[in-house]
Amino acid sequence: MLLYLTFIIQDRYIFKQFIVTRIIKMSSDNEHLNELESEAIYIIREAVAQFEKPVILFSGGKDSLVLLHLARKAFFPGKIPFPVMHIDTGHNFPEVIKFRDDLAKELGFDLIIKEVQESINKGRVIEEKGANATRNILQTTTLLDAIQEFNFDAALGGGRRDEEKARAKERIFSHRDEFGHWNPKNQRPELWNILNGRKKRNEHFRVFPLSNWTEIDIWQYIMKENLKIPEVYFAKPRKCIERNGLLLIHSPHVQLKQDDEIHEKNIRCRTVGDATCTGAVESEAQNIQEIIAELLVTMKSERNARIDDKISDSSMEDRKREGYF
Repeated sequence: MLLYLTFIIQDRYIFKQFIVTRIIKMSSDNEHLNELESEAIYIIREAVAQFEKPVILFSGGKDSLVLLHLARKAFFPGKIPFPVMHIDTGHNFPEVIKFRDDLAKELGFDLIIKEVQESINKGRVIEEKGANATRNILQTTTLLDAIQEFNFDAALGGGRRDEEKARAKERIFSHRDEFGHWNPKNQRPELWNILNGRKKRNEHFRVFPLSNWTEIDIWQYIMKENLKIPEVYFAKPRKCIERNGLLLIHSPHVQLKQDDEIHEKNIRCRTVGDATCTGAVESEAQNIQEIIAELLVTMKSERNARIDDKISDSSMEDRKREGYF
């Protein structure tokens, strides 16, 4: 048996076909996806029941897309009873921005766009300089200002506990103090699906309906529901540069260093965000089944392709304490 499996693994084509066959079989058994869907819809409805002014945080990425789809299901045939907000760094992938705008027109939801550039213009944040500059961390101030401006008391996001160890500490109803800060030691217990949204004036909650989902669950659900996704998730020849051990898609927002060389490789993104810190991976996946096949054999997490997560072991937790997503 061991020799037989070794032979399959050594032959990449046979192994790929074997994995794809398994995916098709897995997708026919939707019991665990139905359970995750039911849990997420329950959480979304609880947020609407307990909070006065919730909002969905939407990046155009796969997780926020699934979250938006679940919100539509939660209140169908009615309209989503709260707005959708995107914090735009101004350095996003063009495919993602086009996808966001097209989706808003198609579904007719109330889209709020708050720009990091506006925070820079007001002097609320100072833009980084140099070849490694990124606006990713500047989103925190723009987000907190928007929450205060619109008086939102709950912001629903697509964070998952399997992404990163700081995210694994999150409660489903994650309390934020009057400054928008997160204290992982000062959170409400969540027993037997009882969600506690009690708060003081000017405090708010981040709500994570996808907490118990995995990356593969997200992709299986996208395949099951036949959801549209941005093209940047699919592999194709793209110009890129290698920096800090990662592949960055070449764009006007990525400042070149003197020794940078531009290559063309078959790559795709596993996660989307600011183009200056979101790495790509070499891939042949041109459809969702092939994406899942790659994920089943990879040993790297999706956050491994984010430059800002490599600053230190506690970088994500430090940012979250200040009010990051």
